[in-house]
Amino acid sequence: MRTIRNSTLKLIMALLIFAAAGCVMQPGGNSNNLGVASPSPSHSPSPSPSPAEVSSATAIPVTLPVLDALFSDDAFKSSLKSKVALTDDQITQLQKLAADEVDRLRKLNTEEQRASESPLAEESRQRASEAIRGLLGEQKAEGLFALAREYWVKGNDLANKTGTSATEIAAAPGLNAVPKDTRVIVNIPAYRMDVFRDGSLVKSYKIGIGYPEFPLPTGIRKAETIIFNPTWTPPDEPWVARMKGVAVGERVEAGSKLNPLGPIKIPIGQPSLIHGGKSPAKLGTFASHGCVGLTTPQVQDFSKLLALIAGSEISDKTFQSYLKNKSRTQAVKLGQGIPVELRYETIVVEDGKIHIYRDVYDQDTNTEANLRAVLLANGVDFEDLSENERGEILDALNAMSRHPKKTVGKSKPSPSPSPLPSTSAQTRPVGEKVSARSRTKPIGKNQKEVVIESTALRGKGYPSAVNLDTGAGKPAAIVASVKNP
Repeated sequence: MRTIRNSTLKLIMALLIFAAAGCVMQPGGNSNNLGVASPSPSHSPSPSPSPAEVSSATAIPVTLPVLDALFSDDAFKSSLKSKVALTDDQITQLQKLAADEVDRLRKLNTEEQRASESPLAEESRQRASEAIRGLLGEQKAEGLFALAREYWVKGNDLANKTGTSATEIAAAPGLNAVPKDTRVIVNIPAYRMDVFRDGSLVKSYKIGIGYPEFPLPTGIRKAETIIFNPTWTPPDEPWVARMKGVAVGERVEAGSKLNPLGPIKIPIGQPSLIHGGKSPAKLGTFASHGCVGLTTPQVQDFSKLLALIAGSEISDKTFQSYLKNKSRTQAVKLGQGIPVELRYETIVVEDGKIHIYRDVYDQDTNTEANLRAVLLANGVDFEDLSENERGEILDALNAMSRHPKKTVGKSKPSPSPSPLPSTSAQTRPVGEKVSARSRTKPIGKNQKEVVIESTALRGKGYPSAVNLDTGAGKPAAIVASVKNP
């Protein structure tokens, strides 16, 4: 959010992005824990391995703030009546439960918490599960969760639009997969967004991700429109009633300091967005409510690049004219929809190195089983690594998990499973003591990434960042090769 003097207003405005812009979690996508999810039941399964199974509550992390966003759609509430047989009274109680949770989070000032202090994702999921089951009972609660999954899948489908829908677009096959087409790839725990054109990485952006209570979605989305100077209509929520200068249902004009949407928003499949308005300090950490967060210069730069690769290049003069007239909302339809693939991969082989990211959403992905699957996807067996490399990597996996396990002595790998690790052996305790190389520089509690080189992986893996825009300064110009492939 733009920096403003009143910190309380800042907190509220940040929450509005989630509730008003509709940034909520959705299923599917490339994940070290889930493999590559099939876009829809009618499509064949992905060929990539699925090294671990997770409960539906983890695969579809329903939280009360997420439900609060879903309730903004009347179709969802109608479906609760027809498909789950909820009464009006139950829906009213459920809405209040969700709204009260959002209000509680605001009062706790979760916006000001450091990433390491933010409530765990699993705690938020558990809170929602217990509250919903207590209110509705086991059977109807399960029905609600099932409906939410179905609703999110249909939300990807861009109903009533021509052309290829989001659910008809396949995820790049395999773990750490490099696409061969034109698309945007976001790896959530890496806080990174990459733009590919015809299989070549042309630009990378450092991003902010959703708080655990407002998790960033995973799966395939589609960007079709760039919206300049979006207006905002405050929803009927208790925290809106306490805001100064806004009223429920009263439109807040584009360019207003009370408008949380920033100068540009890019819908990527209802109800998620890529948007600007973040400070550079919010990049590389929890910063949004289920959306991809960028600074204003970043989102302007990304919008230009997105239009370019979609065959709808916007001249600098036209682009600036859209931004200059802040009172006018301008929607620019792209020449073709660009797939946006959101992944959750905490173990990535990148340009000959193993990158291990912190498991920010408690998906239990930093395990030896997932490590072996990622290595196999890159043509390397775990036993091909040196003993020192294996120990160092396993210690890093443990340190970067949300619940590190402490044992005495150096980490040792589990016996190699055949042909792939079983789900029952997914999680193993690994040691507190690290290898000689790591011992000189311990892994910090708030460290977000560990990088380990390996001779066996030389020349393999996902590409390193290109023309990385960290949001700290003026964005690099769009490379000439993008305009002239």
